[in-house]
Amino acid sequence: ADMTYWNTNRQAFLEDLAQRIKPKRYQHVLRVEQTAIELAERYGADAEAVSIAALAHDYAKDLDVEQARVLAQTFWPQVDLSQEGSNILHGPAAAQILLDRYGVTDRRILEAVAGHTVGWYQFDLIGKILYLADYMEPGRDFPGVEVARELAATDLNAACWYKMKRTLTYLIEKEKTLFDGAVEIYNRWCQEGI
Repeated sequence: ADMTYWNTNRQAFLEDLAQRIKPKRYQHVLRVEQTAIELAERYGADAEAVSIAALAHDYAKDLDVEQARVLAQTFWPQVDLSQEGSNILHGPAAAQILLDRYGVTDRRILEAVAGHTVGWYQFDLIGKILYLADYMEPGRDFPGVEVARELAATDLNAACWYKMKRTLTYLIEKEKTLFDGAVEIYNRWCQEGI
């Protein structure tokens, strides 16, 4: 197996992952990987890097929240994560685990994993693909998912922008607090593009 990006291989990683997340989530991860690889083929991204990012993205989702917080804050020191829950923490926590445990140093993979829920400051192609694959994998069914799929077929940036706006709008409509880091990234995308 090709070990360009990490110190393991897909099969060994999957065996580890299966011990760490719920079975339904494990199936979601496999669907995200499949969707991400299809997008990688369409947009000319490195399929192996995309596969690793997809397989690892929810690695920390079922981790104890305080453990996740320490890992996430280590990866993302410039934003205060002290009030955040698993939804925000699990991405940067998984990125830190990839770095520490699996020897991944490629910033594109790490930032894709860290930002798969809230976005990232300046997304690479791998980051955009994971951000969308997680949102629109075949198991997802919510109002607007078809729009995301249609956009992703032709314009990755437009699809990412759609997800960002939909997510923040949803939170505002539900009168939920907005995570400062997500607002910061939204503002960056407004000013500089994705």
